[in-house]
Amino acid sequence: MPRSSGNSIAPAELKAILDELADRYNNPGFIESDPVAIPHRFSAKEDIEIAAFLTATIAWGNRKSILSSASRMMSQMGESPFDFVMEAAPAALRRLEGNVHRTFQADDLVFLIRAWRQIYKSHGGMEEVFTRGFQAHGEAGGAIHFVRRHVLAVRHDKRSEKHFADPLAGSSAKRINMFLRWMVRRDGRGVDFGLWKDIPMAQLSVPLDVHSGNTARKFGLLTRTANDWKAVCELDASLRKFNPQDPVRYDYALFGLGVDPDLRKV
Repeated sequence: MPRSSGNSIAPAELKAILDELADRYNNPGFIESDPVAIPHRFSAKEDIEIAAFLTATIAWGNRKSILSSASRMMSQMGESPFDFVMEAAPAALRRLEGNVHRTFQADDLVFLIRAWRQIYKSHGGMEEVFTRGFQAHGEAGGAIHFVRRHVLAVRHDKRSEKHFADPLAGSSAKRINMFLRWMVRRDGRGVDFGLWKDIPMAQLSVPLDVHSGNTARKFGLLTRTANDWKAVCELDASLRKFNPQDPVRYDYALFGLGVDPDLRKV
């Protein structure tokens, strides 16, 4: 594999590196140790949506810990997340107590359960409300803000708002962008689900974190030093030059280069 030298690498060579790495990680072998393994337990569309959103919501920190916490959430929901969201009685919700994952508490989980219940009942469901957001704004930042307003319409503690990021307030919204990648990308490779057909893959944004940001800067794809929404937009623009219809496929490459010690010299 060719080695880079910061910004001096030719665009065609960089694209070849990123394409190779995206193919390396975008395969079912990736699933076992990744949070996307949790929604892959399910086959019904709504179960996948709920499991994916809740898992993405707690996807920070050690991946083994994320998988453990998400598995525990699914168990508490009787391994039927959609039925639980729609039908759990107040007594069942009260039994969700204490810490779920790091700073994500049971109260935060109950808030999201109630919010999605309302959205499925009154707004056509999770896919419908996100699709309307993308149709209204044509890009992920505005769409996420649109959905967030619907979610926050349900009574909640102010502290819970941090668990639904707002790009319009500057957040990179990494976890929600990862969730959207899972739901929207359609490539038949067995990792992303591609369940939502009316949101163009071209409008997705990269799930930016410390690892992918540092890798992107190494290759001259990103100059902004903060990992915020402006950085997401800059990186999106760089990746769309390589694949305007599916720029987020390169999330796999940035992930691999950021966490795989065998690739850090690339």
